[in-house]
Amino acid sequence: MSEPDLILVIDEGTTSTRAIAFDRDFHPVAQAQQEVGLTYPADGWVEQDGAEIWEKTLDVCQDVIETVGGAGRIAGIGITNQRETTLVWDRETGDPIAPAIVWQDRRTAGMCELLRERGLEADVQAETGLLIDPYFSGTKVSWLLNKVDQARADAVSGKLAFGTVDAFLIWRLTGGQVHATDVTNASRTLLYPLSVDPAADWSEKMKDLLDVPASLLPEVRPSGGQFGETDPALFGRAIPILSAIGDQQAALVGQACLAPGTAKITYGTGAFLVANTGYERPSSSNRLLGTLGYAIAGGGEAFALEGAIFNAGTVIQWLRDDLGLIASAAESEARAAQLDSNGGVYLVPAFTGLGAPHWDANARGTITGLTRGAGADHIVRAGLEAAAYQTHDLLEAFAADGADVGLLRVDGGMAANDWLLQFIADICDRPVERPDFMEMTALGAAALAGIQLGWTSAAAWGARKAEGRTFKPKMDRPTRMALIKGWRRALDQTLSA
Repeated sequence: MSEPDLILVIDEGTTSTRAIAFDRDFHPVAQAQQEVGLTYPADGWVEQDGAEIWEKTLDVCQDVIETVGGAGRIAGIGITNQRETTLVWDRETGDPIAPAIVWQDRRTAGMCELLRERGLEADVQAETGLLIDPYFSGTKVSWLLNKVDQARADAVSGKLAFGTVDAFLIWRLTGGQVHATDVTNASRTLLYPLSVDPAADWSEKMKDLLDVPASLLPEVRPSGGQFGETDPALFGRAIPILSAIGDQQAALVGQACLAPGTAKITYGTGAFLVANTGYERPSSSNRLLGTLGYAIAGGGEAFALEGAIFNAGTVIQWLRDDLGLIASAAESEARAAQLDSNGGVYLVPAFTGLGAPHWDANARGTITGLTRGAGADHIVRAGLEAAAYQTHDLLEAFAADGADVGLLRVDGGMAANDWLLQFIADICDRPVERPDFMEMTALGAAALAGIQLGWTSAAAWGARKAEGRTFKPKMDRPTRMALIKGWRRALDQTLSA
C-alpha cells in the first residue's frame, strides 16, 4: 500500500462542520459539509446540541475518507474550531450534560457585571489578557455547574469533563483516551494565563475566582503537536491527530502571519482581527484582547492581539432568512452596488451585544436614518457597510495600542463580496488583500499538521505567498469622514450606557 499522502482537517464552525482533505502541497482534494443548528431559547441565549456537532463531524469525515479511497491515505488529522463555545460532558458516556453554550451567548452578563463592580477587570486582564465578558468560556462553565442538577458535585468528584469544541471532538475521536485542548483555545477561557511558557498551566487565581474545579479541565498542549490517535473503529484504522487550534488563530497561520506585525481579519459569523505580536506580551489600553497566536511542538510560538466583532455574516443571514430582503448572500453585493449612496441609513448589528472595542453586552441592534426614501436596498447596504465601520473601529484601537496594521489580509465567507472589500478598503484607507483560496482556518490547521509530518516547516510556511487580489482605497477623504461620522452617530444611539 502507498504511503499516506493526505491531511484530513476538521473545520467545526458556528453554523456548519466540514472535513477537507489536503494533499502534500496543501491543495484541497475533497470536502464535505453539513449545517449545525443554533437555538435561541431566551433573549441573548445561543445554544447547540453537542451530540449533533459530533455526529455531523463524524459523518463529514467518513464522507471525505470514502471519497479519497480510504483511511490508508490519511497521514494525520488537524482540527480547527469555533472558540469559546462551552461543553461539559460525562467522562463515562461522552454525552454532554446540557446544550453547548455558544460563544455568542450572553446569559452570564449579570455575573460579569458583578465581577466588574468588584473592580476585578484590571486584574483579570493582567492575568489572562482578556476582559470580563460573557463571550469567554469561564463564566459559561460556572453557570453550567451552578444550574445543572448535580453538576458541581459530579465535576468535583471527577465524573465530568469541560472543553471547547476541539477538546470535545478530541475526546470523542480518541474514544475518551485524550482530554486535551491547545494553547489558543485555552487562552479564550478566562481560565488560562497569558503566557507562551511551555510549562504554563491553568490559572489558580481564575479557577478560584470563577469557582471551576481543576478536575474538570483538559491538558493544554501546543497547537501543532500530538493529540492522540483516533479510535480504529471510526475510520478503519487509527489516525494521529496532529493539530488543534481555534479558528481565528488557525486563519492567522493559514494567512502565513508567522512574523510579528503581520495580521489578518476573517469575516465569518463574526469578524476577527488578529495581529501577531511575536514574543511581546500584548497589553491593551483600548479594550482589545491579548491572546495566544499559536504554539508548535519543537519550537515556535507567538502572542497575538485581537479585536472581535460579534456579528458580521450573521447580518447577511438575518437579511436573508428573517427579513427576506435577499434570496442569497451573493445577492447582497448587487443590491448594495446599485445605490449611489447609503441614503443616511446605518445598521448597528448588536444582536448579541457589541464586541471590541466597545464591549457592551447589553447593547441591541438598531437601524437609524430611515426616511420615506429608504428602501430594502438601503437596509441591505447598511448591513454590509456595518462590517467596514466596525473594522475601522478595530483598526483605530489597534493603532492606539501601538499595533498599526498597514495591510488587511482578509478571508471568510463575506470576503467573496467584491463591493464590500472595496468599501472596507475605502473606509479603512488601506489596501485589502484577498487570497484566491479563502478557507484559511482549515489551511492553518493543515499547515500545523504538515509541520508535524515534515511536509513543510514554520520558516517555509511563514514565507509562503498566496495568489489573490488587492483592493486599494479610492474614496476621497471628505466622503470617508462623513460616512464614519454618520456611523458614530448611529453607534452612540445603540450603546446601552
